[in-house]
Amino acid sequence: MPFNTPTSPHQLAPTSITRVMMLVILALIPGITAYVWFFGWGVVVNISIALITALSCEALILKLRQRPILPSLSDGSAALTAILIALTLPPLSPWWITVIGVAFAIIIAKQLYGGLGFNPFNPAMVGYVMLLISFPREMTSWIPPTALTDNSLDFLETVMFILFHTLPDGITFDALTEATPLDSLKTHLALGNTVDEIREQLGVDEAASRILSVIPIFGTIGGKGWEWVGGGFLLGGLWLIYQKVISWHIPVAMLGSLFAVSALFYFIDPTHYATPMFHLFSGAAMLGAFFIATDPVTAAASNRGKIIYGCGIGIFTYVIRTWGGYPDAVAFAVLLLNMCTPLIDHYFKSSVFGHKKG
Repeated sequence: MPFNTPTSPHQLAPTSITRVMMLVILALIPGITAYVWFFGWGVVVNISIALITALSCEALILKLRQRPILPSLSDGSAALTAILIALTLPPLSPWWITVIGVAFAIIIAKQLYGGLGFNPFNPAMVGYVMLLISFPREMTSWIPPTALTDNSLDFLETVMFILFHTLPDGITFDALTEATPLDSLKTHLALGNTVDEIREQLGVDEAASRILSVIPIFGTIGGKGWEWVGGGFLLGGLWLIYQKVISWHIPVAMLGSLFAVSALFYFIDPTHYATPMFHLFSGAAMLGAFFIATDPVTAAASNRGKIIYGCGIGIFTYVIRTWGGYPDAVAFAVLLLNMCTPLIDHYFKSSVFGHKKG
């Protein structure tokens, strides 16, 4: 059978699994930096615990399976899974929450299926969803931006609380925690309030917040603090596209469909549906679009399939956020589309090089 061979030169990109994973981790730095700035040192502690747990569990399972340990530990996949899980946890989560979630992701969602390249579901999202269902109280104890409260903890106090659940005198855990903007919006809408009323109550400026004893949780376009975190992940994601680590198809399709559906309902009834920009820059939308949904193992393979896959995640994210039981639905949407990936790949196959479609 003759093949059509293009003219030389045939240059191979110097790409490896380790290089890709390291570039993705580097791209997370802007978002992590904003996360630490607005929500304190808890995310750094969570990442540290998650990394230790992930590498330990990976080494243990590889030892039991009699597989080479060092190559798998050094490829960066376990480290990336650990960091992604840590970024989805409340900053002051108890240490055992991080350990359980990461261990479940590495052992059950990754190694049980055969390791990197064989898992049908995104391990980080499997670990996160397991924690959210099993420990709803711990997984919903978020904190407001540290600049908006007098009870913010320094690094040592954060470590002591996460490891030993001890707080400085005069500070209670309830004084540290606050519902997320997505959760607050969902709760107050269920009570019959309009979006404008909710923003008026919970979006006051910092000076008024001290008078009214209300912590402002809504920013200019998204959740206060969260819009900057989302912007950091957006910046890192665009850099990944520029570096050709990921393609534009899934992020654009996911964010575009989320924007389109939320815009449709916002224009139908702006009193009961949030703006499209609020949905894009609150919660894990940016993190999910560029760093989670683009997982090459569990995402669709062809470009057309990636667009369908990304659109599905965006639509399901909005549907579950608006009418489901969980305010931030990116993890559930990703896992639902992970299940659909074989079907998408079946109907949207890439054409074989050298052959015409037909």
